[in-house]
Formats: sequence, C-alpha cells, structure tokens
Amino acid sequence: MTQPQSDIKAAYLAQFSETTGYLDFARYGPPSRDVVAASAAAMHSSATAGPGTVDDLMGATDRAIRAVARLSGFATSSVVLIPNTSTGLFQAAFAIPPGEVLVSGNDFPANHYPLARAAQADRIRLRVLTPPGGRMTPEFIAEELRPGTTAVSVSAVDFATGYRADLAGIRDVIGERLLIVDGIQGFGVTTQPWDVCDMLVVGGQKWLRAGWGTGFLALSDRALERVDPLLSGWTGAVDPTHYDGLIHPHAHGAGRFSITNLSPVDHAAFAAALELVESVGTGWIAHRIGERLDALHEALLPLDPMIRSPLDRVDRAGILSFALPDLQPAQLGKRLAAAGVTATVHASAVRLSVHATTTDAAIDAVASTIQEAFS
Repeated sequence: MTQPQSDIKAAYLAQFSETTGYLDFARYGPPSRDVVAASAAAMHSSATAGPGTVDDLMGATDRAIRAVARLSGFATSSVVLIPNTSTGLFQAAFAIPPGEVLVSGNDFPANHYPLARAAQADRIRLRVLTPPGGRMTPEFIAEELRPGTTAVSVSAVDFATGYRADLAGIRDVIGERLLIVDGIQGFGVTTQPWDVCDMLVVGGQKWLRAGWGTGFLALSDRALERVDPLLSGWTGAVDPTHYDGLIHPHAHGAGRFSITNLSPVDHAAFAAALELVESVGTGWIAHRIGERLDALHEALLPLDPMIRSPLDRVDRAGILSFALPDLQPAQLGKRLAAAGVTATVHASAVRLSVHATTTDAAIDAVASTIQEAFS
C-alpha cells in the first residue's frame, strides 16, 4: 500500500528536533534523526570491523552519488563527493582553462579566494565585478562579457540577502563559457535548473542538513571536455591500487577530481540526508519554506523593517535579512539570542533563515522579542 503524502510529509517533519528559535539554516542545518542514526551505525560498524567492513562502508559513497544524481539531473559518472564547498571550489578554480573569469566582489569569500589563488598562480585572469545591489543578473553579466572571458562564477543563492540567481538566464547569455556555481545555499530547498551548471559545488552541512564533511562536485560534459583537474590525487586516477610508482592517467568522468578516500561515515550520513529530501521532494520543501518566509515577513512588517532580501518568491530562497531603525544589528542580535532565537548578525543586517521545519512559535518568538525591544 502506498503511504499517503500527508503521512510522508509528517514523517519528514518529525525527523528534526532543533530548538524552537533556530533560524540560522544558512549557516548550519541541524541533521535529522536518520542522519544521526546512519552516522552512528556506520561508526559502530567501523569500531567492530571485520574482513568485509571497510568495503561495506564504502558502499555509502555510491549510494550518496546516486541520490545526488537523482536530485541534480547530472549523471552518476558526472558526480564526485567532496568534504566541503571550499574544496570543490578550489578544484574548480585550478581546473578551468586559461582566460578571464568573472566573479562578484559581493560573493561569499569561499567563492572568491580559490579564484584569487588560481590567478596568483597565473592559471587564470580574475575580474571582480560590482553588480548593482550585489545581484549577478543575466543582464549585468551580459554587459561584462569579453572575448577572452572563459568562465563565470556565481552563487545560486546570495548568502547575505537570499537573492536567487537566474541560472537558466545566465546560461543563455554566457553561451559556451563555463558556468561555475556555488549551490550550498540553495540545493535541496529551491527548484533550480542545476543541469545548466558546468561545475556545481555543494556542501551538505547547511540546507541539506547532512552534517559537516559532506558535499559534492558535479560537472557537465562541456566541463569534463575542457578542464584539467590539477588538484586531484591517487584515487582520481586509472587503476589507483596498481602501485607501480607512476602517475596514472586521470580516471573517467568526475571521478578524476577525487583526491583520496573520504569518510564512509560521512557518506552514510550524506546519503541519508539526500534520501530524506527525496522522500518529500524539493518542490514541497521549497513551497513550505516560502510560506514560512512569508509569515516571518508579515510578523516583522509592523516594526517597519528595512528588508535587504527579495520578497518575490521567484527571486528568493530561505533567507530574510533586515535592519531596524534606531537599533544596531549587533544589539538586535544580542536581544534575539537572549530570547533563544538563533540568527546570524552581519554588519548592516540580521539574517534569519527558515526551513520547512520552522514553526509558528519560532516566528512568534522573533516578532515578540523585537516588539519588546521597542516597547
């Protein structure tokens, strides 16, 4: 008998147990019970290791890759697991062909540093842009393209404001140039055409709620034809266990970006997290986050907030950044923390980020705390 959708969604929500006032998923997403159980089971298995234990644990890697492929639209051969977003971005920066690469100066530093280091090593030429409002729109990028531009690097979702990039529009304007996308703030919680990316890098510790040490790099056929995976290791080569003292040719597909064997414990957790997203679908999670964000915005309206984030669902993800007249973000952050609300405080705004599991009580806690500050 097929389980009713209402039961599946209720089961998904019951998986999580973050505190009521937790509104900081753009920084870290508390894992589900399935993720904790998968991690514990894998660690327990490793502690009682027998002849087949390591090989059995390594099966979690393939399981996670298959789940990434189903959610992203990439082939399994085009996906490799990585321990975090920065590792994947460094691998991308040092693999792309020579030429000019465009990046926003407003982007998160993890996106900027790998390209800067690649430029310092004379691998690429980096041009840092200042897009209006910090938004890398297709129109703005089109105006900045030059004949020597070989790649464009963007965030699928801006870390500070929650602005969601128009990936399909950017793909159209850049043509055959490579599109490098940091998807950590959007993958699994926004419906975006991930398969238009040439190098999609995603860490699992935020919105995917998989815990630290998880993530993936996915590459298009275009990228696989052009890139040179300079930062790859022995597991990214053909016949890696043929120990002959020679440097072997690169492996097929995205596997050529593998540096070494990663933690199968982390991969078990990652697979569990991805499969939990699949159980309800990214569309449902995105819709519920949209409803939660609407409710949060409505609760703040009586306080006349200065909203830094897009309000149209087409342009936003799960982030609402705002400031209040006559109250510094740092002061507001302290008041929220004292009331049990977890948020990120930036210099000019407080960033709140909601998930499908965010409750009305959490939103009420934010509103009441701020109202008390002005009473």
